[in-house]
Amino acid sequence: MAAPSHVSPTTAAPAPEPGAASAAEPPRIVPRRRVGRRVSAAAALLVFALVVRSVLLNDAFQWDVVGRYFTTSAVLHGLLLTLWLTAVVMVLGFLSGTVLAVMRLSDSPVLRTLSWGYVWIFRSTPLLVQLLFWFNIGALYPTLGLGIPYGPELFSVRTVNLLGPTLTAVIGLTLHESAYAAEVVRGGILSVDPGQTEAAQALGLSRPRTLRRIVVPQAMRSIVPTAGNMLIGTLKGTSIVSVLAVHDLLYSVQLVYNQNYQVIPLLLVATLWYVAVTTVLSAGQYYVERYYARGTSRADSGRKPFHFTKRRSVYGG
Repeated sequence: MAAPSHVSPTTAAPAPEPGAASAAEPPRIVPRRRVGRRVSAAAALLVFALVVRSVLLNDAFQWDVVGRYFTTSAVLHGLLLTLWLTAVVMVLGFLSGTVLAVMRLSDSPVLRTLSWGYVWIFRSTPLLVQLLFWFNIGALYPTLGLGIPYGPELFSVRTVNLLGPTLTAVIGLTLHESAYAAEVVRGGILSVDPGQTEAAQALGLSRPRTLRRIVVPQAMRSIVPTAGNMLIGTLKGTSIVSVLAVHDLLYSVQLVYNQNYQVIPLLLVATLWYVAVTTVLSAGQYYVERYYARGTSRADSGRKPFHFTKRRSVYGG
């Protein structure tokens, strides 16, 4: 029997619907157009360029005077004293702060209370008040001596002759810094998993050895970023010792502009030196953080200080 005339033996497949994506073709990826971000970036660059242009082309800044005094012996001497003060205060402050942190975490209620009281007092009073207090300590204790209790005095010295401006600045800054360093170290120790200490105790390690070999190396990951900020803050905070006539960077600059009345250029000299030293310290902090973050995800992410993931939108086409 013959096949019906309206049925073809080779019937064609139905045509795909218009606009439907083929199953074999992947969707076309189109980057998102971030018009707002580009406009804001262009506006920010324009404002930055205008500010830089106004600073560089403003004759009132007297950049020739800045260049002439930037490397003078008086300024460099003040810079060296500032760096020396910063280094000494940070080392002594963190050494005493570590002792205070261990006392705060001790099982002894007396040590915990004394450590807490120290931190409370020195964090509650302004640094300028502390420096002025230590500078006038001779009014309270005219002489300092060492002797046998209820016995003869071995030696004594007048406080005015013992505590000069520089030593007073070191004592005041160190006592103030140690209070903050104690909290930084204590926070770093508390950030370590308690299981690390329990495992060390199970192995028979003593508490000092556990703290030195296990807890502190891991706590450095949390201590270093805050310690770096404290280092930069201490560098800038040393400028306050100029009220004690300590010849730091700011006081040296003040002595110069009190003679030639070039206030703005000399302040710019101090500012540029502070910016330069702070930049070097910030770079060093970055690499120290990477060193102590080895083996963690933070070490990988730290290779790019500003890392943004580029998102894309998918549109059918």
